[in-house]
Amino acid sequence: MSVSTGPGPARPPAPDTAPAPDAAQGQAPPVPGRWLILVIVLSAVFMQLLDTTITIVAIPSIQADLGASFADVQLVVAVYALAFACMLITGGRLGDIYGRKRMFLIGMLGFTCASVMCGAATSADFLVLSRILQGLFSGLMFPQVLSIIQVTFFGKEKPKALAFYGASIGLATVLGPVLGGWLIELDIAGSDWRSIFYVNVPIGLLALGLGAARLRESSAETRTRLDVTGALIVTAGLFLLILPLVVGREHDWPAWSLAMLAAGPFVLAWFAWVEKRRTADPDASPLVPVTLFKERSFTVGLLISLVFFTGIPSFFMTLFITLQIGFAYSAVSAGAVTLAFALLIAIGSARSNVVVRKLGTWTLALGTALLVTGMGGVILTLNWAGTDLRGWYLVPALMVGGAGTGLVVAPITGIILEGIRSGDAGSASGVIATTQQVGIAVGIAVIGILFANLIAGNAGDSLATVEPRLRQDLAAAGLPPERSEQVVAGFETCFEDRTNQKDLTAVPPSCERVEREAEQLPLPPEVTEQVRTAVLVEAAPEARKENFSQSFQGALGWQLGVFTLCFLLVLALPKVKPAQITPGGA
Repeated sequence: MSVSTGPGPARPPAPDTAPAPDAAQGQAPPVPGRWLILVIVLSAVFMQLLDTTITIVAIPSIQADLGASFADVQLVVAVYALAFACMLITGGRLGDIYGRKRMFLIGMLGFTCASVMCGAATSADFLVLSRILQGLFSGLMFPQVLSIIQVTFFGKEKPKALAFYGASIGLATVLGPVLGGWLIELDIAGSDWRSIFYVNVPIGLLALGLGAARLRESSAETRTRLDVTGALIVTAGLFLLILPLVVGREHDWPAWSLAMLAAGPFVLAWFAWVEKRRTADPDASPLVPVTLFKERSFTVGLLISLVFFTGIPSFFMTLFITLQIGFAYSAVSAGAVTLAFALLIAIGSARSNVVVRKLGTWTLALGTALLVTGMGGVILTLNWAGTDLRGWYLVPALMVGGAGTGLVVAPITGIILEGIRSGDAGSASGVIATTQQVGIAVGIAVIGILFANLIAGNAGDSLATVEPRLRQDLAAAGLPPERSEQVVAGFETCFEDRTNQKDLTAVPPSCERVEREAEQLPLPPEVTEQVRTAVLVEAAPEARKENFSQSFQGALGWQLGVFTLCFLLVLALPKVKPAQITPGGA
């Protein structure tokens, strides 16, 4: 590994070679200031992944402020993930060639500037453009983090560093909506939703200053050219695959989205064929050396990571929708429910080293088993509490799931990187991060379809549970039977229309019509008020809670299946003894 303590050189850095072993300990000498370096690069991980989910809770505020449609704001959320994922593999190789420190600092500067643009946006179109830039610079910066960890930490310290990396990923994925809701509620200097982007600026500037002073430059050993053809093909393949996943449902899956989704795997297969040929050519510089996939731990670990990340973000998406829309929780209150999960991720990640030393790769089996148990606990809690659910009822099950998540996200990266030499660290890091982003996109797309269908499908049963009491309340208010049936029929139409629309927070025309008709009933004011109370205060919230509770339980079948599959995939990993696990393997 070629290193320098000063700023990155004007030309590509010298080849990366392993540090000279310490004669006394038989391992590389420690890098000065390595833990500060870890803090610097993990600040980037946290910010970038936070920005994939932090905008979810800001959707109503952005709509109101910019006059944007629901589809426009969904695009604000989607394009960041799309640009981020498409840049990761190329960004990793650029770091290998031109220097990881250099690419990290360029990415951090671009990300910070794009965050300013997002916060200053005056239209939905400008915000979407800014989010694309933010995602591209994130994709340039993110893969450098693992590469820098790979060439900065050695021996027993590397598993600890990678555990912190895994914990940062897990916490950022969970805490995005929590911190977003908190910042919006604080409304710092009247910034409202803009604060979720402006908060990146001081962190980014601090990371830039410290990174320029403390990060050490490194690059790959021999590869000095960018595989432009491979970069274009893989970017096209990822674009074709991910774009329809993140926007298809909002547009009712038009033909172009299905065609792109079908073409994506073929383009990625073409990329694999091109990279295989380039890897066999000693004069070529493949973007992703296919020799990476000869390591069984890398290939199976990637598959576990892909499946795992289809489960976690999709779970929190449905949980937040259920709490906020179904049970009328504020963003901050809904976020508070998930803090126990986040806390146990941190504890599980911190203790994962101890568990790995005792169980080896079986640590992942324990983690996924705890996740299955936690998801099962959430289902049982929902079934028991029904419409009387209180957020804190979910805390025990979420704590079990959080501990399991910590035991997976912390060691999985080290297991995937086992045996990968530092010269391929950038490519490997880009592949890992891309796999995770594809998993997130797939999981959210699948759960979005499943949950929407469940919400619509359960509407009739939910109505059936509240209508007997609604009729009793209307009769008690003195409403004639024919008027009562008119009100009930209007309530049914309104509720079913609500559950069949993409934006579950929007008020359909049928509901507005029911409101007007209720006000125009030729009844005394006190009777009209009793009718409004029976429908809007009692029946509607009760039916909504019943619907979301049942639908969330049904959607959790996806998580149970995903984490059970993860558990089975762990069985295919090489059975490494605990003492043999040295994440990174460089």
